Amino acid sequence: MARYTGPTSKKARSFGEPIFGFDKAFEKRKYPPGQHGVSKRRKSPSEYGVQLKEKQKAKYTYGVLERQFAKTYEEATKRHGVTGEVLLQLLEARLDNTIYRMGLAPTRRAARQMVNHKHIEVNGMVSSTPSHSLRPGDVITVRERSKDMKIIREANPDSRKYNWLEWNPEQQRGVFLQYPERDQIPETIKEQLIVELYSK
Repeated sequence: MARYTGPTSKKARSFGEPIFGFDKAFEKRKYPPGQHGVSKRRKSPSEYGVQLKEKQKAKYTYGVLERQFAKTYEEATKRHGVTGEVLLQLLEARLDNTIYRMGLAPTRRAARQMVNHKHIEVNGMVSSTPSHSLRPGDVITVRERSKDMKIIREANPDSRKYNWLEWNPEQQRGVFLQYPERDQIPETIKEQLIVELYSK
């Protein structure tokens, strides 16, 4: 499966919530896509269908492919703590997601592109891997030659919104302080359903 690059509104409507952020099109039509709209009678999904949909929602939300997601889940099972919560912590610790959370990029897609184009440094070293897993204490900065880019100049970073991140506007320097607690993560993902799916 290739990374999804299609219309975000259509995908958000299929999940019934704006998983890619605020969306005017979604707000106007909060029902599943399709030519029959809300009039189409839909069957109640099976238990497996509900679990699979939750996994798909998590994948699309964080922009992760199937193999990457499976590896992240496997890593979560090896760590101490509740597997579902650890899974979300590892997804939140991705470099592209952290840049998005800090406000350096308006979307996760934009954050991924910034990393791919080598505009971001981690601990003083250029990183071009969006899936780079951050650890507590890691320092994130914008590469010196990239600070004059329009997207960087127009960004309004504010880590106060998330307690596990810190941003110093004067030094243009961010720090990944710790893995977030489950109640700090704003995503409405039911991680237990994903654990049940992989436990089959």
